Amino acid sequence: MDVLKIVVTVIQVLLSIALIAAVVLQSGRSAGLSGVISGGAETLFGKKKGLDELLGKVTVVVAVLFGALCLLLVIWE
Repeated sequence: MDVLKIVVTVIQVLLSIALIAAVVLQSGRSAGLSGVISGGAETLFGKKKGLDELLGKVTVVVAVLFGALCLLLVIWE
C-alpha cells in the first residue's frame, strides 16, 4: 500500500506543476505569458483565442483531477 501512496503522491506533484503551467500560460488582461508564446504558435495553431480556449479546457481537467487526488490523499490518511 505504501508504494501505491507514493505513486499517487508523485502524480499529485506532477498535476500541481501542470496546473500552474496551464494557469500561467493563459492570457490575462495584458496578454500574459501566452501572448509571448502564441506569437509564433498563432501561425501554427490559428488564432490566439483558440489556444486560450484549449488552455481553459486543459485547466479545468487538470484542476478536477488535482482536486480528486487531494480528496483521495486526505481520505487515505
